[in-house]
Amino acid sequence: MNQRNEHHQTAVTWRSILIGLLLIPLNVFWVIEVECIWHSGHPTTISLFWNVVLNLFGLILINLLLKRFAPRAALTQAEMITIYAMLSIASGLAGHDTLALTIPAIPHAFWFATPENDWASLFHAHIPRHLVVTDREIIRGFYEGDTNFYTSKILNAWVGPTLWWTVFILALGIIMICMNVIVRKQWTEHEKLAYPIIQLPLAITDRGGASGFFQNRVLWYGFMIAAVLDIWHGLAYFYPSLPDFSVRHNTRNWGRFFTEKPWNAVGGITVPLYPFVIGLGFLLPLDLSFSIWFFYVVEKLQRVFASAVSMPPSYPYFDEQSIGAWMAIFIAALVITRRHLLNVVNVVLGRSSDIDDSTEPIRYRTAILLIILASAFIIWFCLKAGMTLLIILPYFAFFFALSLAITRVRAEIGPPAHEMAGWVNGQRFLINLLGTRAVGPKNLTVFTLFWFFSGRGYREHIMPHQLESFKMAERTRMNTKRLVTAMIIAVVFGSIASFWATISELYRLGGAVTGAGGGIGPSIGHVTYIFQWLDTRLTYPKETDIPAVGFMAGSMAFTFILMLMRMRFIWWPLHPAGYAISMTGGVGYFWTCLVISSTLKWIILRFGGVALYREAVLFFFGVLLGEYCVGAFWSVLSVIIQQPIYDFAPG
Repeated sequence: MNQRNEHHQTAVTWRSILIGLLLIPLNVFWVIEVECIWHSGHPTTISLFWNVVLNLFGLILINLLLKRFAPRAALTQAEMITIYAMLSIASGLAGHDTLALTIPAIPHAFWFATPENDWASLFHAHIPRHLVVTDREIIRGFYEGDTNFYTSKILNAWVGPTLWWTVFILALGIIMICMNVIVRKQWTEHEKLAYPIIQLPLAITDRGGASGFFQNRVLWYGFMIAAVLDIWHGLAYFYPSLPDFSVRHNTRNWGRFFTEKPWNAVGGITVPLYPFVIGLGFLLPLDLSFSIWFFYVVEKLQRVFASAVSMPPSYPYFDEQSIGAWMAIFIAALVITRRHLLNVVNVVLGRSSDIDDSTEPIRYRTAILLIILASAFIIWFCLKAGMTLLIILPYFAFFFALSLAITRVRAEIGPPAHEMAGWVNGQRFLINLLGTRAVGPKNLTVFTLFWFFSGRGYREHIMPHQLESFKMAERTRMNTKRLVTAMIIAVVFGSIASFWATISELYRLGGAVTGAGGGIGPSIGHVTYIFQWLDTRLTYPKETDIPAVGFMAGSMAFTFILMLMRMRFIWWPLHPAGYAISMTGGVGYFWTCLVISSTLKWIILRFGGVALYREAVLFFFGVLLGEYCVGAFWSVLSVIIQQPIYDFAPG
């Protein structure tokens, strides 16, 4: 009886998968509405998605009632973790940097082609027709709005591209899952990486929400303070006469104080004061939080130096510095994991090995086979789209190397966000090395459709969420066999739901719908930038960029030096991940929050000891929950009343 109960407590049930499936369309619609349509809320731009946490909190409230009146029907922690994994993956696919960019790009080149820009002759012939919608009469409603999406003519035009892209996304997702399965044991059980992002989801789901976690007064102090702040901010949005103090990053700009050359080259210096980001920062190791804001300052000083010595505009190649740093982290991750990887090879080949894969989510042989099959499909997909094999291979090698590096950093130190806004991607890497002529117009054109996984920011990358879910399963002794199935289902339905929510809403509102910040809608704003880049690259070919390659190599070497210093000197305060994250501007959304959190953490550890630190962690857990619940409530309300409200998070 006890064994049966224990199995039930650790099982990934079909009931939990069904609940996840029912919640996916609602969450995807929510994300698309606030991130893609209005640009007024950003649940997925922070490593811990606040829409998913709100779902968990709601399930916990329901679960507490079930435990009281129908205990057999109550959800277990394993079931909640399953739902968390599914919603995180689906929300990540829908996010601001992912399908919210690619879906509006599908018809863009055909609607905005004019005799003046000559896009028709420049690159229309290179666009794979089976992946896009070309009929101007069908896509007219996509941009002008007030059109019924649910007509056979429009549905038939979109169903083909939707299915093609969904299968492609599934192949990418399967490779990520299998890569995580292969490194999981080494990173989770042997190295015992910290996984800071999962601390809150694990704590609130303990015993299905019925643990003593919610009985701590310090937790509720933090919750109430954050909740009151967000209630006030939300009311101030409706009643502007109320006095308010904004915590948003775009409210204050210290850069305006620097008006003389070369100091004016520092650019904008935002001053964000988000309470929940301070809470996330408090959970980080001190060396990482310090490193992130330290290298943010270094990035600003590089701008000043470049201006002082009159460097050309491309210098000091921040995107290339980030590329080199991330590739160094990837190489270091492989070196650290090399013995485990050799054991995996031995298991696959049937040789004697020190590891047992019988308890893994899937066997290593199965994982390798799935990687091979999914890779073969991706290659065929890209060849059919018009790409060439000699570009496909390094392009996707770069993407998966970067994916593994991001996942490693998330598992080890858990930064609040890891945006790489700009050009930290395979196309920039290949063009720097080869030039545009060698890459070729067909490859360049297809790159514009790949922006959702190799383009703008990587904040919503789903691979870290997969590994973090495996870690949560390991911590709670879950049976992970069916968790892989849940993840695959989430990838498929997350993709389909993203296409449905984005396309149907744009046919209702029009692609030029005004964003909450006064900007234009996503189909014109971000996507126009992508196709203008393509126009420029085809019209003005670029040769191999020797200085850019030098900066990539130099930053890689510098990152290895940072790693060496950390190995040699315990006191060394600079973490290489801080350098990789801070070179592309995304840290501007939260750098001052980390200054505050790292200072508070140092003071508490120095003068209050471990006991006070543990109390402080609970307080900041409360701050996180308070903002995630009340701030997310305003976001949900905005979707219901169809009006942007207060946005408590950066993005």
